[in-house]
Parts: sequence; C-alpha cells; structure tokens
Amino acid sequence: MSVLLAQKHAAPKRLVPHWLIHLGLLGVFAVAILDASPIPLPLPGSTDLLILVLAAHRGNPWLLAIAGIAGSLIGAYTTWEAAKKGGMAMVQRYVPERFLKRIEPWVKRNGMLSVMVACVLPPPIPLLPFLLCAGALGVERRPFLTAVAIARTARYGLVAWLGAVYGRRVIRLWSGYAAGWSDVILWSFIGLVIAAILFGLWKYKHDKRRLGSAEPVGAAG
Repeated sequence: MSVLLAQKHAAPKRLVPHWLIHLGLLGVFAVAILDASPIPLPLPGSTDLLILVLAAHRGNPWLLAIAGIAGSLIGAYTTWEAAKKGGMAMVQRYVPERFLKRIEPWVKRNGMLSVMVACVLPPPIPLLPFLLCAGALGVERRPFLTAVAIARTARYGLVAWLGAVYGRRVIRLWSGYAAGWSDVILWSFIGLVIAAILFGLWKYKHDKRRLGSAEPVGAAG
C-alpha cells in the first residue's frame, strides 16, 4: 500500500525532469532569446510553456516572467538590428511571400502597434515576420523595444500567474495520461531545439554572406 501511495505522489514529478526544473531562470532567459530571434524553435510558445511549468513547480512566478521579458527583449533587438542592416532582402529570405504581402502594409501603417500585437498574442500568430519588418521598414529602436516590453510583460505576467495558481492541476492531469511518454517527448523536443539552433545559425551566416557578396554588385550597377 505504501509503495502504491509513493508511486501516486511521484507520478506528477515524472512529467518534468529535475534537471529542467533546475535550469530555472537561466533556462527561461535562454529560450526567450531564441523565441524572438531568427533561430527557429520547433514548438511555438516554448517560453510560455517553460514559465508555466516552472511556476507550477514552485518557482517564483514574477522572477520567471522577468527572465522571459529580458530574454525576449534581447532576442527581438537582435532580430530588429539584423533586419535594419539587411533590409527587405533579408525579410524576404525568412518570410514567405504570402505572409509578407499581408504583414508589410500593416507594419508600415501601424509600426509600434503592430509589434505590440504580435508580441502579446500567442501562437499561431507569427512573431518573426513582424520583428523583421519593423527593422527593415524603419520602426525606431525606442518605440520598438517599448512595444516588446509592454506586450511581453502582459503576456508572461499572465502565464506566470496561471502557472502559479493552476499549473499544478494541469500537470497532475497531464501526468495521468502521458507521464509514461514524458521523457520521450522532452528528449525529442531537446533534439529538435538543438537541430533548429544549428540550422538557424547556418542559415543566418549563409544569408549574411550572400547579402554581403551582393552589395558590391548593386553598388556597381
């Protein structure tokens, strides 16, 4: 009987391994940077999920939100700066034409507001096209960072609060259905993240070289 009780109480913990919990603020900070950078993550909303899980495991929800906001600001600024230097040529390499036709006019008209909406809304609203267009179309740095900060504060603050209040119930429910597959899911996700980072770095360097080599040709014409 005591063995069964011990297994029952241990089941929710198997959903998230201890090493992931120990990453804490550093893990949220790093994932938030990638989430707002040109390096793609395999799961949209990864920062929200990590904040939710860690807040549910008694992490300080407000420090977790701050880590997510700070990381998102760094990642978004990196994306904005790259697009500012690369121009629309860089945007076209990362954003499919069917999305760009809709997003570009809206960013031109609304600027800071378009960035704020994209940063506050969860998936499937794509973030990267808005950040890139903001840089390429001349949205100034201060309004851009202000929009990101306001939107991410609202979004990650809400996620952290939900994790602290309701997160343990969600994890308990999930563990009853998928705890046996949790390690497989997590390690698969980690493998996808590593592959996405390597691919993103390669693509970024490749595109940077192509843009650099194209500049003298344009100047000569």
